[in-house]
Amino acid sequence: MFRFIHRLLSDFVNLIFPKLCLGCDRLIGVNERVLCSQCRLSLPETGQHRLATTSYVANQFAGKVPIQFATSYLYFKKGGVVQKLIHQIKYKGQKEAAKEIASWYGYQLKAESEMAKQIDVLIGVPLHKSRLSQRGYNQADWIAEGLAESLGVPAQADILIRERFNASQTRKNRLERWENVKTVFAVQNPATVKGKNVAVVDDVLTTGATIEACAIELLKAGCKSVGVITIAATHR
Repeated sequence: MFRFIHRLLSDFVNLIFPKLCLGCDRLIGVNERVLCSQCRLSLPETGQHRLATTSYVANQFAGKVPIQFATSYLYFKKGGVVQKLIHQIKYKGQKEAAKEIASWYGYQLKAESEMAKQIDVLIGVPLHKSRLSQRGYNQADWIAEGLAESLGVPAQADILIRERFNASQTRKNRLERWENVKTVFAVQNPATVKGKNVAVVDDVLTTGATIEACAIELLKAGCKSVGVITIAATHR
């Protein structure tokens, strides 16, 4: 009886507030989530988790900071469906979409790579408290939650903090981005990560400066290793 009533209520809500595909804005089916089947099947997957130690993403950190593995789910292209998805996730309140998409990748990682065995805890790149208050959520934490559920490892949002508010990275080059974030992050309680394999999680990787700064602090705090997982990555 309860399931019947719940189903009726869900159908009514969907009738009044129809769910649209975040990729093409068309109505999505009953069994579809976030994206319609067509948009999901056309996602530009990188496949980098199959060669994570030598992937394009991993090469972003070569010679800068020791990274155990690095991988991204999708290629990010200006004007493409992935940019639209990231915009919806970061600025339009679509935090559940972040979690859902991350879970898709998590299941793929678990089935096709050994990465899950190299992770003790997932940590989203933190927002400054003023930015968090403004946005209402940290999309990286929701991505970490989606990965946690599918990979079967915990996610923690209170280990790494952003101590200083810094300007947007969007229009900065690699050096400017590094200068902007190199003293921004800190580990609150080093004992929580000492000797652990940590994976830093974010939405998009461009130059890698932000994650590099996070990794340096985590390694200084005594982490055994640091890996990187992002939903998307730019590709030159």
